[in-house]
Amino acid sequence: QVQLVESGGGLVQPGGSLRLSCAASESIASVNLMGWHRQRLGKQRELVADITNGGSRRYTDSVQGRFTISRDNAKNMVYLQMNSLKSEDTGVYYCAAARQGFWSHWGQGTQVFVSS
Repeated sequence: QVQLVESGGGLVQPGGSLRLSCAASESIASVNLMGWHRQRLGKQRELVADITNGGSRRYTDSVQGRFTISRDNAKNMVYLQMNSLKSEDTGVYYCAAARQGFWSHWGQGTQVFVSS
């Protein structure tokens, strides 16, 4: 099964930006849905954004207008550009791939800490 490795997390001030990257071990061209999830302290894991092969994007309300998900199938990469970061964006961000309607493949996560 495909392996996913996230990178790009780190410490950033409120209002700053980070770009998360997800590198897949094999082709993602056949994976219709790729996404980013996050686990924030004291909260349930949530879907932040996802993207289909056709370029259809979805975002959770709290990140709409601030985050942008993209994918480059030729490079087997998925990205999450995060702008105007807030302290409540702090958490561990996971890249995932969906098959048969389920998020079946997950990366190890990358930590994002937004501190004032």
